[in-house]
Amino acid sequence: MPPQLPFFVYGTLRPGGRNHTRHLAGRCTGARAATLEDTALHRGPGYPYALPDTGRAVHGEVVTVHPALYGQVLADLDRLEDCTADGTGEYVRERLAVRLDDGSTAAAWVYLAGPRVAARLRAAPDLVASGDWHRR
Repeated sequence: MPPQLPFFVYGTLRPGGRNHTRHLAGRCTGARAATLEDTALHRGPGYPYALPDTGRAVHGEVVTVHPALYGQVLADLDRLEDCTADGTGEYVRERLAVRLDDGSTAAAWVYLAGPRVAARLRAAPDLVASGDWHRR
């Protein structure tokens, strides 16, 4: 099992989002505003993708999952995001540093666009200029 890091959520998994209600509500011990720097937010088919991009930033929250529920939540989120062990899914999960609302940084799991999606977005970007899915 990978380390029990918090998750940086930036789309439908954010508090108030439809997938937060389904997969994270009642399973978290906290949420804090955070920013993922050098990353761009792109529109997807009803949900966003994050893709490394120097000079841009994605805004979201870092959610901490109750330790006893962590394994199940991780499996649920990997399945939701089509995050596969071979790295060919719709998303890939990476350990990245995020900047918290107090200016400090923390390591968190982040779901980024997988290789096929990333190639498509690089060829035809569909940026969310604000970097914030709630303010698109």
